[in-house]
Amino acid sequence: MAKEEKKEKEAEKLEEEQVIEEEEEEIDDSKLPFPRATIVNMLRKHLTSGKQIKGQVKNEMNLWLGKMVERIADKMNTYPYTYVDGSMLREAIEPYENIQDIEKEKERIIKQLESIKAACDVLILEVDRKFIK
Repeated sequence: MAKEEKKEKEAEKLEEEQVIEEEEEEIDDSKLPFPRATIVNMLRKHLTSGKQIKGQVKNEMNLWLGKMVERIADKMNTYPYTYVDGSMLREAIEPYENIQDIEKEKERIIKQLESIKAACDVLILEVDRKFIK
């Protein structure tokens, strides 16, 4: 009996997940800036095989990429020229390209602070050892 109840609960849980996934996918494809299949194919190319991509992720990634295109286009639109060239694009995407450098700098600073903390701990131990009566 316990096995049957467990199977029933699992089946109910799967049905609930499917309903939730269907609700997440209700965004009309015409409201998305890019074809959904393009986004899914790009995600699959970089994710481990066998991973499932929820509808919410597909939609939100699509919308986020659309916003990124808007921001970059707005930045390039600030130039007074009647054309857009590669240097304008590079300048517009520079802040987004530098994020990895900022992340590396953050890690370097954290390591340096940890070494300073270790040195302070050693000094505290020395002071305690020398000045304890």
